[in-house]
Amino acid sequence: MSARRVSIAYDCVFPVNTGGGERVYRRMAEELVARGAHVTYVTRAQWPPSAPPPAPFDLVSVWRGEIYDDAGVRTTGSAVAFAVGLFRHFVRRRRDVDLVVVAALPVLNVFAVRAALLGRPVVIAVDWLEVWPARKWRTYAGAATGTVAAVLQWLAVRIGDLRLVNSGFTRTRLRAALPGVDPIVLGLLDLAGPPRTSVDPAALDAASRERSGREADTPYVAFVGRHIADKRLEALPPALAVARRAIPGLEARVVGTGPETERVRAAAAAAGVADAVHFLGRLDDDDLDAVVSGAAALVNPSAREGFGLVVAEAAAVGVPSVVVAGDDNASAELVEPGVNGAVATDASPETLGAAIREVVEAGGELRRSTAEWFARERAARNLAGSVDELLRRADRLRR
Repeated sequence: MSARRVSIAYDCVFPVNTGGGERVYRRMAEELVARGAHVTYVTRAQWPPSAPPPAPFDLVSVWRGEIYDDAGVRTTGSAVAFAVGLFRHFVRRRRDVDLVVVAALPVLNVFAVRAALLGRPVVIAVDWLEVWPARKWRTYAGAATGTVAAVLQWLAVRIGDLRLVNSGFTRTRLRAALPGVDPIVLGLLDLAGPPRTSVDPAALDAASRERSGREADTPYVAFVGRHIADKRLEALPPALAVARRAIPGLEARVVGTGPETERVRAAAAAAGVADAVHFLGRLDDDDLDAVVSGAAALVNPSAREGFGLVVAEAAAVGVPSVVVAGDDNASAELVEPGVNGAVATDASPETLGAAIREVVEAGGELRRSTAEWFARERAARNLAGSVDELLRRADRLRR
């Protein structure tokens, strides 16, 4: 049997981009290559033509340009341009592919791939990073564009031979949109790497202090991510101020940048914690690992997460997380209160601050149970198993 010919279609690629989606597709491509597939990653160029990022698969660019506006929102123009590029690529290569995994973000990708491959026995697997209600689309993109996007999403869920999702949260939404559908829920915890910590509470605390360079009496919480409105990072400073009533020396270290950075600085000043909130910008992997490993907790007040990989990455080093429950936040699925963190019911200062205090004061015992949780769940929920399931289903459809 000849090698499977697989294409992955997404407009970002790791490590040029560092979000959750691009990490998933990079690892998926690597897992497929390990199984003998010939993989082509179809994306947009963000590098000089003579210096593409190294990869064990083919990297093909179909468009070059920016995809976000100044507020961090994907632009309609970039979505259309990339979809046109995908259509042209797959029209030219329609006889050279057996399976396409296409990201439904932006949703125009799905229509482009389906139209280009009409009439060909190609299995199309649509990966739904998120499924949004119409109200969310209108909030995100405005009334007119958001309404159009919601209609396109409704149509797109009816396209494709297989469907992938990143969480049980998104599976439920997809089933509500298309009753009877049986999506593959991708196991993604192994994207955080292997467990990298002891389960002994005293050893955990000592190791975290050594990696971060902090003293035993100067705990801090960490935030990691893009500074965009959906991350609700401005909720952290006033919540920190509340937590500091019980833990006076508590600080925050904020990793990343974005259009909301100055707003968060202003929130820290208004809450009286400007000296306790440290903005570190983007960090290399070693420095990022040191910051997260040394934290008493990861705080992710995001209103919207398709999975919440940063929670898994923190758990890999025994760091519990504080997240906020919400209609669009799948990361809350990853936190078992009292086991690997806390779930605040809202992002108000008092509520979020109380959750931070609870996790920080739990100390080494919670770090131990977080490390145990990660080791246990990673063995059960990993992308390698999901790729095997994807190939099994695709092979059945091709017979």
